[in-house]
Amino acid sequence: MLDIGFLELMLIGIVGLLVLGPERLPKAARTTGLWIGKIKRTVSGMQREISAQLEAEELRQKLNEQQKKLDDSLKKAKQDVESIADAPSSRSSQTPAQDDATEQRVASASARLDDALQTVRDDAPAPSDKADHQKDSNPQ
Repeated sequence: MLDIGFLELMLIGIVGLLVLGPERLPKAARTTGLWIGKIKRTVSGMQREISAQLEAEELRQKLNEQQKKLDDSLKKAKQDVESIADAPSSRSSQTPAQDDATEQRVASASARLDDALQTVRDDAPAPSDKADHQKDSNPQ
């Protein structure tokens, strides 16, 4: 922030002593210190809020991406199930080879659905202790 060295502080102290006098200088220094402390606390509070908002937005984006992946996978699985459900009308005239192909399609659709659900579970962000800690340490 501000880079104030020893010489600058001594110069400010001497000017303050000359302008304010020895009786009012300690009170003015204390008041200045209190104001600087308030400003620093306000700035750090704003920085914490901004970083929390950015983290929340990042989590929302990840959640939306996972939701899209899940929706796509479920749509594919639904199409596979519907195509299999449309086939039973001709099931009575199917040969064993066609039955095996239908079973393979069902197994494939089921595997894709399981893979999609597992991917969503693996990629989902775990609830962090950091958010819980922030709630606990921020009494209102």
